[in-house]
Amino acid sequence: MSIKHVLVVDDEPDICALLEITLQRMGIETTSTTRMREALDLVGQRTFDLCLTDMRMPDGDGLQLVEHIQRHCPDLPVAVITAHGSVDSAVSALKLGAFDFVTKPVNLDMLRRLIDNALKLGKAPAPDDPLQDPAESTDPGPLLGRSEAMNQLRGKVARLARSQAPVMILGESGSGKELVAREIHRLGSRSDQPFVPVNCGAIPSELMESEFFGHCKGAFTGAVRDKVGLFREAHGGTLFLDEIAELPLALQVKLLRALQERAIKPVGSAREENVDVRILSATHKDLAAEVDEGHFRQDLYYRLNVVELRVPPLRERPEDIASLAKHILGQIADRWGLPPLSLESAAMDRLAGYHFPGNVRELENILERAAVMVDGPVIDADALEFPERGPAQRNAALTVSDSVGLDDQLAEQERAALEAALARTGGNRTAAARLLGLSFRQLRYRLKKL
Repeated sequence: MSIKHVLVVDDEPDICALLEITLQRMGIETTSTTRMREALDLVGQRTFDLCLTDMRMPDGDGLQLVEHIQRHCPDLPVAVITAHGSVDSAVSALKLGAFDFVTKPVNLDMLRRLIDNALKLGKAPAPDDPLQDPAESTDPGPLLGRSEAMNQLRGKVARLARSQAPVMILGESGSGKELVAREIHRLGSRSDQPFVPVNCGAIPSELMESEFFGHCKGAFTGAVRDKVGLFREAHGGTLFLDEIAELPLALQVKLLRALQERAIKPVGSAREENVDVRILSATHKDLAAEVDEGHFRQDLYYRLNVVELRVPPLRERPEDIASLAKHILGQIADRWGLPPLSLESAAMDRLAGYHFPGNVRELENILERAAVMVDGPVIDADALEFPERGPAQRNAALTVSDSVGLDDQLAEQERAALEAALARTGGNRTAAARLLGLSFRQLRYRLKKL
């Protein structure tokens, strides 16, 4: 295993010495300079595995070096060292492509984690490299499709995986925002650490602080034991905040502090705990508009939206429908223990002509229902059911589903009917299906779904 080599750029002798000692104890060679001009020359003359640079130098600044490295040495991760409280400059560096940042006074544990993560990175993907279609690869990942939109998305995901910058993932419901977040995590240096997803709209407001930051036993009524909290669960890994726009303003303040200080204080605790997490967020709302309307803090938006990544809706990449349908049908057949499923050409034409307001999730639901309705392995056009609704009705239906939990209510009614039929037939599934007027495949699908 080759010895790693790190370039240290700082005009403060004490900081240089601290960084050099820390790196050498990790078995890493160092080269140090106190001048920006010399640093620019060094990255062109030698090969380094990481660059640690101060933000302010007598003859330049860290942003200049970050830009230079991104342009000329894209394989070289660069982390910036900034004064405590100067988060704005750190965010600017992340926007330019810096891997991460560390604040002064330097926390050695956080520094070691940063160095370990940076040194795990491989070669950066070339922006113009043709990307193999994941639907045809042995390791497809979740981002399927041959369209130019998906090629571009996969390229951006691969590059974002090389950074620790917060990413705001934007996209319509059902477009695959969590899949994108998981892929950023999977391809990054934290892939062997936890990925913790949380739906911010699904946590009662009175429990949010405890859920995010944990609590101590006895901190409030019902706190019968210590609770770790989501930040500690994700320590060393990635915390994915889905539907971030649903956070109440009171928690937004505490979240901003946790992100800036890289520390949390559990409810009922007197001391803060350092946490090392990468934050990925997602929303289907216009978050900038939420800021303008006073529903979301501008400073938190600025801190979370360091990099913005848009996931295209399915209607913008209709050429991907065929490969997605093939993949989804393969999953259904594997899950249900069926022979391979396929679509008649007329059925494929119907899918290709549909606008999919519910995106990939809706395609999955349509194909699942169709697989239940047919007896053989081939799905014809008549087995495909499309909701015929206008935009206003679709939006109203989505709102009702989200606010009232209609799907949950219907699922409970279906569960009760299935349980009653099975009880009446002594657990005989064939007889229960006959009693309910279902085929055996339809009964099995409903039982597995519930």
